[in-house]
Amino acid sequence: MGEESILRMIEDFYEELGRSSIRPLFPPDLRAAAARSGAFFVGLLGGPPRYHQRYGQPMMRARHLRFPITLEDRAVWLQCFERVLARAPERHGFPGQHLEGFRAFLRDFSLWMVNAERVPAD
Repeated sequence: MGEESILRMIEDFYEELGRSSIRPLFPPDLRAAAARSGAFFVGLLGGPPRYHQRYGQPMMRARHLRFPITLEDRAVWLQCFERVLARAPERHGFPGQHLEGFRAFLRDFSLWMVNAERVPAD
């Protein structure tokens, strides 16, 4: 699918995040965050190891521990990604035969990032 297509797909994903209830979990500059995340996904999807080259080892769980991420947040994150993946083959050239495997990765990866429980309102 190519590096540029992956980066555009992740930009679309961050646009979805920007309109979501979990927007406060992300930095003010979503374009910069998308570029950083895009570097991770380029390497993950078989391209050059851009994240490693620019930022070192991903250590994603450790990098995200300072942000409380609940199961509800995970569900929103997955919904945002799913909206992008629904059109990814046509819009970004994502190989359809690999969508389900990528979705499985996202489900497992996002579950690994959960580190908090929703505190009930008083």
